[in-house]
Amino acid sequence: MVFCWAYWQTIFTQIGRVPAQFKMPKIDIDKLEQAETEDAQKQILERFAQNLPVTNRTVQGGIRYCDKCQHVKPDRAHHCSVCGECVLKMDHHCPWVNNCVAFTNYKFFILFLGYALLYCVFIAATTLPYFVRFWKVGSELSGIGRFHILFLFFVAVMFGVSLISLFCYHCYLVAKNRSTLEAFRAPIFRMGADKDGFSLGKYNNFQEVFGDNRSNLVPSSFQQLANALFVLSSTAEDEEIEVQISVGCELLRPTVFCLGDGVTFPQRCVDEDTDSLLGTRQRWAEEAELDSPPFPSQHHTGNTPLPPPPHSH
Repeated sequence: MVFCWAYWQTIFTQIGRVPAQFKMPKIDIDKLEQAETEDAQKQILERFAQNLPVTNRTVQGGIRYCDKCQHVKPDRAHHCSVCGECVLKMDHHCPWVNNCVAFTNYKFFILFLGYALLYCVFIAATTLPYFVRFWKVGSELSGIGRFHILFLFFVAVMFGVSLISLFCYHCYLVAKNRSTLEAFRAPIFRMGADKDGFSLGKYNNFQEVFGDNRSNLVPSSFQQLANALFVLSSTAEDEEIEVQISVGCELLRPTVFCLGDGVTFPQRCVDEDTDSLLGTRQRWAEEAELDSPPFPSQHHTGNTPLPPPPHSH
């Protein structure tokens, strides 16, 4: 039952499509096509992507751009030639499910591999006694049924050997927070290529794919997986981008949130011209004194009397 459920979800779950915020307008596309040098194209892409949450770069250090889809590629997104569009966190296009294994269905794909492996092990174990009796002299197995047992045992063993290698390999990728494409070609950042650039630790990498609810490791009901909702909001003052990705699924939903999500840190606007790190102006110390109330022990010195302690009755 769960094997069929995982296989169904892997096939019919919609692929994660690139949000509309990464689509370049017609004016910028015309400028990009008319640019005479690569530096000019790079500047156009950099100007358009300055407010987008992208950290991956090309080999030359430029913004990743898809000529066919005509948009800036988000991190870990790649163009699938079979689907004809860019897919978020693409792992590979699987012909066995006729779908891209990517952000939205990667969890179901791994569950499908695990359940299929258990199914093959179960069939091989239950047909093994009959397979042994098949080779014994004077066995009571006769007729076409003995060939059915032989065929079933060998098919289960062959698929099991293939599935165990594929399942273990993808478990390794989950532990490293990599995709198949990133395992063969490391993602490139501003500082260079780094295979472990997205790794958060084995436990957090596992939670990023399967979620943090251990009771839902074995699904108990059939639920539909909604498409990822990408909400991009920017503030005019700081020009900061906040990406929120939510998936409407209660069973092992994939997440790409950082560990600091939900934690609010104090922010302070700094002028780089007057408040440089090595500058002479001590603005940080001045503002720290204004933000925090003075302690009596630090400011009552000399002959200044301290306030009397409260009387106890």
